[in-house]
Amino acid sequence: MKHPLHSQIILFVLLVTATLTACNTPSSESAQESELMPRQENEGVVGANGMVVTAHPIASQVGLDILKKGGNAFDAAIAVKYALAVVLPKAGNLGGGGYMVYRTSEGEKGALDFRETAPEAAFRDMFLDENDSVMNRKALYGHLAACTPGTVDGMDQIHQKLASLPFEELIQPAIDLASNGFAVSEYDASTFNDAMEAFREWNDEDMVLIKDSVWKEGEQLVQPDLAATLERIRDQGRDGFYKGETAQMIIDEMAEGEGIITQQDLDNYESVWRDAIEGVYRDSFNIVSMPPSSSGGIIIVQLLKGSNAYDMKSLGHNTVESVHLMTELQRRAYADRAEHMGDLDYYDVPIDMLLDEEYISSRNASISMDQATPSEEIKAGSVEKIESLETTHFSIVDSAGNAVSITTTLVAYFGNKVMVDGAGFFLNNEMNNFSLKPGFPNIFGLIGGEANAIEPGKRMLSSMSPTIVEKNGELYMVLGTPGGSTIINVIYQNIINVIDHGMSMQEAVDTKKTHSQWLPDRIVIEEGAIDSLVAQQLQEKGHDLRFFPQLGRTEAILVRPDGSYEGAADVTRTGDATALGY
Repeated sequence: MKHPLHSQIILFVLLVTATLTACNTPSSESAQESELMPRQENEGVVGANGMVVTAHPIASQVGLDILKKGGNAFDAAIAVKYALAVVLPKAGNLGGGGYMVYRTSEGEKGALDFRETAPEAAFRDMFLDENDSVMNRKALYGHLAACTPGTVDGMDQIHQKLASLPFEELIQPAIDLASNGFAVSEYDASTFNDAMEAFREWNDEDMVLIKDSVWKEGEQLVQPDLAATLERIRDQGRDGFYKGETAQMIIDEMAEGEGIITQQDLDNYESVWRDAIEGVYRDSFNIVSMPPSSSGGIIIVQLLKGSNAYDMKSLGHNTVESVHLMTELQRRAYADRAEHMGDLDYYDVPIDMLLDEEYISSRNASISMDQATPSEEIKAGSVEKIESLETTHFSIVDSAGNAVSITTTLVAYFGNKVMVDGAGFFLNNEMNNFSLKPGFPNIFGLIGGEANAIEPGKRMLSSMSPTIVEKNGELYMVLGTPGGSTIINVIYQNIINVIDHGMSMQEAVDTKKTHSQWLPDRIVIEEGAIDSLVAQQLQEKGHDLRFFPQLGRTEAILVRPDGSYEGAADVTRTGDATALGY
């Protein structure tokens, strides 16, 4: 039996040291097989024919193998996504959802929204008690926190529209990894150990990740239940997940813990193809990013259009002037997020207005380079926390120039901490990303209103921002990051690091970042981003500073002047990120 609700909510940030050697370069065998181009100092991995950058070396190798056997970037993306469900259970998933932004070699662009949806039994005030107080724990942990998963349908949609190889070939590497096992890394082991108490609370003792001793680097993780689930998907397609044996396991799990996902919810789930958000920066660069239900694309374009009015290069990188300006732009854009953004299928998001040059200019007209704008004058609310690195992102480009940018999530580490009994995968806790009560911040400090209220079948608002950048009409950059509310600002800074500050992709990824929403009047600064003098000068302008160990974990690709690809895996922060090219 599952344990009842009794633990206090624990919010933590994983701070572990990655093994840089394993993350920074491909294995010697891979390097020998790869057709790698000469690289300059401070560049990432460079390849002429394709590039795969993911959060895990095994997943990167799976994607590279698909490219080498003739698959396109979309084939590789499907294979990588299923591999991550095996080797990165904290965020790679079958029980969650995500977004894809893509660009074909012919220049066709678009977006796929395979975000989870609220079950039909969900209702606006379902997490409010008799005193109208938010029951936050129920929206975070356990069965009621789960929404209908979208990952499997999303991969099916990508395969039908854009892939070239048989689906069975793309999912088989993940099946083999689950059946035969893989050696966990130091980072894997630390995430399992940190979540062990929660695993025990929400699962039976025979759950595959529960051990009497601690997990250690090099131990084999074999997942037979997950392998069987993947085999059903291989043999039956999406029906192997949304119907039949796997679906019944999800429904039985809901009954075990008073969850509300039903067979009807599983039957009704559909990913949605959408037009990407686009906007021009510095005349030559076209930004292609995710539309609502993500807030990312709109805000990134707002930030860059706002930056167009300033000489970012002259302001300098992480100077008092540049950090102050970025903060002022960010506060205004995030205020728009809370007021105007939600699922397009349920709320009329005023996209044209939000991206209008005159509107953005008027919003930013009150910016003073001498003094911080009091956030109360922009938008009321309270933000005390930032999101953890519970999502995962990967970027892929093939030899033809097809580009894929995918960000996917369970929301928190290991989602709602419930592994579906017999099926081997965790469920999400996406209910917390709705506005549980207008003006009430979710676990990550983001405030929402009517646009993001709970409704049956609705997708919750997200900050995930898979992004592609074109230069003079040609593919230029593919990037994304985990980090919840910080995702948007990390992507924005990576783009201006390359375009305005002349950095390589690896330099842009490695540099320390800053983040601001609106209230309180605070800038969250990654440790090492600024020196003590800049900190003092920002405080003199009226900014409150809070230092944080890690912001973002970007996985990106840049097209070099010779047409080859620079893959930049974030190896300076926690994780096992790996770029592989050939």
